[in-house]
Amino acid sequence: HMVSWINVGRISELKTVETIGEHFRIHPLVLEDILTQGQRPKFEELEDYLFIVLNMLSMNQDTTGIKAEQVSFIITGNALITFQEIEGDVFGSIRERIRNGRGRIRKLGPDYLAYSLIDAIVDNYFIILENVEERIENLEEQLVENPGTELLHDIHVLKRELLFLRKSVWPLREVISNLEKSESPLIHESTGMYLRDLYDHTIQVMDTVDTFRDMLGGILDIYLSSVSNRLNEVMKVLTVISTTFIPI
Repeated sequence: HMVSWINVGRISELKTVETIGEHFRIHPLVLEDILTQGQRPKFEELEDYLFIVLNMLSMNQDTTGIKAEQVSFIITGNALITFQEIEGDVFGSIRERIRNGRGRIRKLGPDYLAYSLIDAIVDNYFIILENVEERIENLEEQLVENPGTELLHDIHVLKRELLFLRKSVWPLREVISNLEKSESPLIHESTGMYLRDLYDHTIQVMDTVDTFRDMLGGILDIYLSSVSNRLNEVMKVLTVISTTFIPI
């Protein structure tokens, strides 16, 4: 059967969102969630459709700092509707596969298409983690060469970003787990295997984030220890000077 993917690139286009809501009989409270930014990732089963909210993460253009955009999914029997905050996303490879008719994407239902899009979002998390890893390596070099106050600032910035990343991935893991366990007829048994693989990927992201946080903690400990040692050396010199000049 024919499957449609309707992608609303800007939720600020309220008339479009309302028209789609009326056509697919989307509950007003669900539409309100779609239009309200900053929602926690979640999964809801309704009578005629499934509703998913999650965060699409990307690096800022200066390659420092992570920005989040809310993406909402409505899965029906023959259509997938996605709502984004602003234009631009990580779905280019999926669009290419649809255009070229490659793989299963044209043969399977809206649930598999939704899985493919969520998989693209999670894949991009790994690209962000590669960037974080490079920055941690730079911090380690800085620690050896020039452990100044700038290093301390960079450590705290990166720690905040990793915490932000963790807060996005933690509920996403729950969303994918609930999707996989769902008994809704809108999620086909054949999609379950792919969702289990996607769940494993989110666990991998979580583990990597935790590893990076431990590494940053280690860098911070070494930095504070070196600052303390330098301070002790300065105090020793001052003590020698003051002791020498006391008789005078």
